[in-house]
Amino acid sequence: MKGSLKKEDEERRALQLKYDATAWFYDILDYPWERQYRHWRPQLIGDIHGEVLEAGVGTGRNLKYYNSDVNLTAVDLCKAMVQRAKKRGKFAVCMLECLQEDATKMTSIPSNHFDWIICTFLCCVLPDDLQVLATRQFERVLKAGGKIRLLEMVYSKIPKFRKRQNFFAPFVEKVYGARFDRNTLEILKESSRLRITNTYFLKRDIYQVIEGYLVE
Repeated sequence: MKGSLKKEDEERRALQLKYDATAWFYDILDYPWERQYRHWRPQLIGDIHGEVLEAGVGTGRNLKYYNSDVNLTAVDLCKAMVQRAKKRGKFAVCMLECLQEDATKMTSIPSNHFDWIICTFLCCVLPDDLQVLATRQFERVLKAGGKIRLLEMVYSKIPKFRKRQNFFAPFVEKVYGARFDRNTLEILKESSRLRITNTYFLKRDIYQVIEGYLVE
């Protein structure tokens, strides 16, 4: 048990250090991909209402797409990312609170509180053991019947796209800590309280949306 806890703490620390450095030029690095993502964000966010938790808010690219009747709590492990999100959040029309918080612990987040949890490219950054911990927190903070919507990257089964991903994989992992081979869907399916209701791809078989809800 002690070894497992030490490993998890080391993984958290490594991610925090990585994003403490990356935060200052994250938007520049991400710009080529954001040209595509910005077209997806309205459809991922536009039908969301009520009490919402965005886990892994990053620099706040989603914030301006939330409806005015949303009460949003946006969290990220990295203080510098939260600071960037707060600046971007000035243009949001929803009620917003940005917090530095670990999605695998959520010590400041109340239980049974949220109607929705939104994550875009969070779980592909988390090693599987941390994803399990994040999933437990999702179960805790959601209301019964509350919904999840995650956008993640996975490896394509199409050889030419898989080859391209293999080329970018070292860069993506070094800069973002993200991998294309995370087991997010499988981990969520193993939850005793979350039910996966829908999965689909936004582009090819790479950008996967996972939707579900917390059982009563």
